[in-house]
Amino acid sequence: MQAAQLASDVAALDRLLDDRLVFTGPDGNLYGKDDDLRVHRTGTQVIEALHEERLDLVVAGDTGVTWFLGSLRGSVDGVPFAARMRYTRTWIRDDALGWRIIAAHASVV
Repeated sequence: MQAAQLASDVAALDRLLDDRLVFTGPDGNLYGKDDDLRVHRTGTQVIEALHEERLDLVVAGDTGVTWFLGSLRGSVDGVPFAARMRYTRTWIRDDALGWRIIAAHASVV
C-alpha cells in the first residue's frame, strides 16, 4: 500500500482498494475508491516521502486491521504539507482478489 501511494500507482491502488471502500479523511469527510484513485491519477495529491514508525495488525479469519503510524510529506492541490499521521485500515480477503481495503480512517497525530 505504501509503495503504491508513493508511486501514485493507480493500477496497484485499484487492486488494493475494494470497490465499496469508505475512507474517513483527516478533514472528517467520507471518500470512496474513485476519489482516492482520482487524486493519484490527476496529481492532485502527491506523496513525496513516507516514513513508517510503526505498523501493527490483527487478523481474524478473512478480516484484518492495520494501524500505521508515520510521517508523510507531499502536496495537495499544489499546497505542500508535512504531517505525522495515523491510518487505520480494515482489510477483507477474497479468494479471487486477495487482501483489499474496505474501510480506512486517517488522522493527524
